[in-house]
Amino acid sequence: MAMPSEGAEPLLSIRDLTTVFPTERGTVRSVDGVSFDIVPGRTLGLVGESGSGKSVTSLSILRLIERGGGRIAGGSIRLGGKGRAVDLATASEPELRAIRGNDVAMVFQEPMTSLDPVWSVGRQIEEAVRLHQKVGRREARARAVELLRLVGIPAPEKRVDDYPHQLSGGMRQRVMIAIALACRPSLLIADEPTTALDVTIQAQILDLIARLQKEIGMAVLFITHNLGVIAQIADEVAVMYAGQIVERAPVRAIFADPRHPYTQGLLDSIPRQGHAAGGGRLPAIGGLPPSPLALPPGCRFAPRCRFAIDACLGANPPLETVAPGRAVRCLRWREVGR
Repeated sequence: MAMPSEGAEPLLSIRDLTTVFPTERGTVRSVDGVSFDIVPGRTLGLVGESGSGKSVTSLSILRLIERGGGRIAGGSIRLGGKGRAVDLATASEPELRAIRGNDVAMVFQEPMTSLDPVWSVGRQIEEAVRLHQKVGRREARARAVELLRLVGIPAPEKRVDDYPHQLSGGMRQRVMIAIALACRPSLLIADEPTTALDVTIQAQILDLIARLQKEIGMAVLFITHNLGVIAQIADEVAVMYAGQIVERAPVRAIFADPRHPYTQGLLDSIPRQGHAAGGGRLPAIGGLPPSPLALPPGCRFAPRCRFAIDACLGANPPLETVAPGRAVRCLRWREVGR
């Protein structure tokens, strides 16, 4: 976990981000008024159930949602660092090409869908280096070997010529991290990068990201549904539900004193030591998330919430600052604490 950067200016500042997808049945607001900051050297964990808007938020940052038919309908995505400040929400395509992989890099869940099967892993790293660093092939190859060594690939001088299918899942994910770090980005976006890995390799990847973050000083946006992973790697947490952030707080505060009923439900569903021996079932959040085409008029979590009252059904509450560094979207947050 990175040490806080006291007084640091945000590297990434997102305000009121709204991302929509037009469909035959209407417009889906996958991300609806999301705001957060990330400062250099810190990790923000973005958590929530599948379909909550986490991945769409990450893809919106670099405008990759446009390739899937989505668009940014409102808000700003201000990126600083490397001597520039630009609003990615309105940046031109040439500006975005210069930033993708250079200032901001991404690591996805399944490396086999991101790595080119007909290119060696070394060549794929070399291309990332040459695209942004403008170096020759020999220097790019040396850099590829150095990056493979940095991410813990054994015998990097040999592995640099291997193809993705010759590597294990954990090693392929390390290669993806090497590609992402090729230009020493200011911000790393990691979207479920350990979900498909066994727990031992998962722990190694998390330790690797934390170590490299400390060495490079980059900010990290880590997206996952696994709160155990968040406890290990994040400094701050933003909890998403139905396209909105419902709670934001330092990681220790989230685990010690969750203030939104949804956050509390997620934490209650985490398996704990000795639970299986007791034979009981884990608590579950009742009901299902709302359809993005039929969102409830009030609080979006109200139909599933044991704290809901009539007022919760009338209007969607704002994300309210309740303490320094803490914000909650709930009318009854005072009653929710453990």
